[in-house]
Amino acid sequence: MSSAAAAPVCYFNMSVEFFYNMSGKNISAVWHTKDKVVVGLGLTVCVIVILANILVMTAIIRNRRFHFPIYYLLGNLAAADLFAGIAYLYLMFHTGPWTIKLSSYEWFVRQGLLDTSLTASVVNLLAVAVERHQTIFTMQLHSKMTNRRVVCLILGIWLVAIIMGLIPTMGWHCLCSLETCSTMAPLYSRSYLVFWGVLNLLTFTIMVVVYTRIFVYVRRKACRMSQHTSQVRQKETVMSLMKTVSMILGAFVICWTPGLVVLLLDGLHCESCEVLKYEKYCLVLAECNSLVNPIIYSFRDQDMRRTFRQILCCLCPSRAGNKGPSAGTVKTHFNDDEGARGAQLLILDDGDSKPHNLDGAPPGHHSSSEI
Repeated sequence: MSSAAAAPVCYFNMSVEFFYNMSGKNISAVWHTKDKVVVGLGLTVCVIVILANILVMTAIIRNRRFHFPIYYLLGNLAAADLFAGIAYLYLMFHTGPWTIKLSSYEWFVRQGLLDTSLTASVVNLLAVAVERHQTIFTMQLHSKMTNRRVVCLILGIWLVAIIMGLIPTMGWHCLCSLETCSTMAPLYSRSYLVFWGVLNLLTFTIMVVVYTRIFVYVRRKACRMSQHTSQVRQKETVMSLMKTVSMILGAFVICWTPGLVVLLLDGLHCESCEVLKYEKYCLVLAECNSLVNPIIYSFRDQDMRRTFRQILCCLCPSRAGNKGPSAGTVKTHFNDDEGARGAQLLILDDGDSKPHNLDGAPPGHHSSSEI
């Protein structure tokens, strides 16, 4: 009778250098000029990313016009970008020649932080897509989701992100099966990289389809609206917010898709693809995405720009005594080149503070151009 199959040999106590050598990903033990430049630039970008997204989150908390579900989700996206900045900062202090000194546990922490930040951004953008689909198809600027539901949704997003970041640590790795180790992430199983790449690319595709459908719907319905001034401006408000959110989604897809494709090719064990040749470029592009969103907010939303200036002026003693009106007391009017604002849903005409639907009618009233 044949003996029982031998148990697989696991290498939990081996250094990261052992796995890198096994996968063919060589790491220099000394610092070269290129390594110093990469780490220096990386640290600079990380600091800017952290500060910029703290500014966005502070603006959303400070300005009551942003106290709506869509802006809470965008604020959570800024939190995900902030987390990404911290993850990349950790990476900068554990990369290059420092990598070979890491234990397998420390390496999994480094990669898990990056995976968690990406998942938080992806799931958050998916939640934004669902929220926009729900509200735009009823031609409302903001959803009627309660604050409690928004908080639960945000907590759910981070729960999913943390679980996805922990999956490799919980067992989906190659420490007990060296022949399945990937090249770009030598402690990850190639099957996990395929799962990770396909899942995220599929999610990207779903979000693009959803936003395309929303745009087509809004354009078709907007053409049927009457030419009343308030209705035309409300239509432009909806389109402005949609364009801003779509720019955020587009920037995310552009910055992350190359890296996910390269990971997918590595997971499929494409030996002729030279994935290591493109790894650093994809990483830099992905890192830049966390800096893009605050720039988009600044260019697309005048209220956000104004709030940024107020916050920065508060930090500048020389201008502290020369503040403009507070964000909660300024009366807002529609402006064709301004971003979408929460107050635009509430203040339409002189002295009229009743909430309106986007067809220009108050709740309960059905206009002849009802959508």
